[in-house]
Amino acid sequence: MTDSSRRPLAVFDLDNTLADTAHRQHFLRTAPRDWEGFFAAAPEDPPIPDGVAMVLAAAEECEVVYLTGRPERCRADTLAWLASQALPRGRVYMRRDTDRRPARRTKLEILGRLARTRDIRVLVDDDELVCQDAERAGFSVVRANWTAPSAVLRSAQEREGRT
Repeated sequence: MTDSSRRPLAVFDLDNTLADTAHRQHFLRTAPRDWEGFFAAAPEDPPIPDGVAMVLAAAEECEVVYLTGRPERCRADTLAWLASQALPRGRVYMRRDTDRRPARRTKLEILGRLARTRDIRVLVDDDELVCQDAERAGFSVVRANWTAPSAVLRSAQEREGRT
């Protein structure tokens, strides 16, 4: 049963929703992929204005939660990036370092847990498969389509479960 006395949640993805990863995607074009380099460059991600505007607007009525496919080992850099962008404070859910399931599975699992006790107003994500599965599960979704789709990132998300 959800607690309707608390503000609803607005759930935001990070990569290519709030943080522009274009400058570090070259690390994923190598064989093998350079995951350490990819994640080490995340603190330099420029913010995406459309995503930032949406999270700031959502924070007026909702509690903001960040739901990312980034591994837990990136938590310190992720929290520092969020603070440096003056984004609303909120819980950050990340995948376990050893979890290689596709983002659509890990994120839907977390959304389901959150929805057991809280109303979720919206999920904002750039991953079409995450969006489709979330909609099928009954969640309201906004597709963060403000960056160009990246085949290399999609492949990494689906085949290797790393982001």
